[in-house]
Amino acid sequence: MNELIISDKRELSNIQKAIIYFFIYSFLGWSLEVIFAMYVERRFVNRGFLLGPICPIYGIGALILIGSLRNVKGNRILKFIIAVVAFSVFEYIASYILEVIFNQRWWDYSNDILNLQGRISILYSLVWGILGILFTEKLHPFVRKKVEKISLSITKATQRIIINVLVIIFVVDEIFSILAHLS
Repeated sequence: MNELIISDKRELSNIQKAIIYFFIYSFLGWSLEVIFAMYVERRFVNRGFLLGPICPIYGIGALILIGSLRNVKGNRILKFIIAVVAFSVFEYIASYILEVIFNQRWWDYSNDILNLQGRISILYSLVWGILGILFTEKLHPFVRKKVEKISLSITKATQRIIINVLVIIFVVDEIFSILAHLS
């Protein structure tokens, strides 16, 4: 009987891990944005595009960083440069796409020195580089270990249910958020 239970447990696939990481980092990014906005504006502000408590740009950015720095070991200068470039390019493209589709800007660095059309700025690009190093050396290894530990403690069926529920909630939130921003 014990063997049956053990055989029903397994580690997440790479796609499942990516989905889980996307949601974890999207939520953490949303949390950082809300805390920052509460500090600056002294009130709650949902800083994300979505109605729910996730900011997909952070989840996608985390996945880009995980993928682009997978083979870079120990070289912090190279990690910094890759993180600066990857995040800056991604932030610029995301800003452009959101503005074209919704005719809105979710961030604007026009008042910062050395900005590019207000979509990216050297200050935030440097911050993204530092955060990229901290992310790959501290945060992601911690999160990865926790996700692996939890995934080994639950059945395949439970893993699928959790991931499917998260994806369904995300899709529903996307639909309602798009409709809200278009109206």
